[in-house]
Amino acid sequence: MAGERILVVDDEANIVELVRLYLEREGFRVEAAGDGETALKRVEAEEPGLIILDLMLPEVDGLEVCRRIRARSDVPIMMLTARDEDVDKIVGLELGADDYLTKPFNPRELVARAKAILRRASRAPQAEGRPLTIGDVIIDPARREVEVAGAPVKLRAKEFDLLLAFAEHQGIVLTRDQLLNLVWGYDFYGETRTVDVHVAHLRRRLERSSVRIETVTGVGYKLVV
Repeated sequence: MAGERILVVDDEANIVELVRLYLEREGFRVEAAGDGETALKRVEAEEPGLIILDLMLPEVDGLEVCRRIRARSDVPIMMLTARDEDVDKIVGLELGADDYLTKPFNPRELVARAKAILRRASRAPQAEGRPLTIGDVIIDPARREVEVAGAPVKLRAKEFDLLLAFAEHQGIVLTRDQLLNLVWGYDFYGETRTVDVHVAHLRRRLERSSVRIETVTGVGYKLVV
């Protein structure tokens, strides 16, 4: 993990230098971009191990940058927002951000979150086991592919992991904390709202399926046919 390249995208030079100082102390290589277009060019030229992305950027904002990156890559993204509003966090998570941090932030916490994200990203994906068939959904863990009602469906990395966790515990109620541990890892710093956002997105992917994700009020979710 030490030596990993991290791209910091923020138009506030003082924020960039503060983040750079703390990350470089931990042995990370830090590059910076002050606007969305420059960030996109940097990512296209050489994909970093992690992107720390400010929401409020000139010209192309952080949400649009996240959307464009997610269209071609699963590189981990931590979003920074100056507004402590749920809508910003939810939209960022729906677009595929892995974590978020509200300004002003403690730089030590940012470093801890960056390390946690990189640890999770470095873990080898589960490639064992035969494809699972539940109703009209086929999940292939080795190829990380999914078919719904006979048609391939493209899922983001966390959506796939979430569906696999549900499939491996079919009919069992999983709490939000259990899903955070199964999918995001024990060292995830975010909130259980993260699970709700991803479940909502996964439900849309399964709309044409006989498989449903049911809400168990006050407890969590379960996969049923």
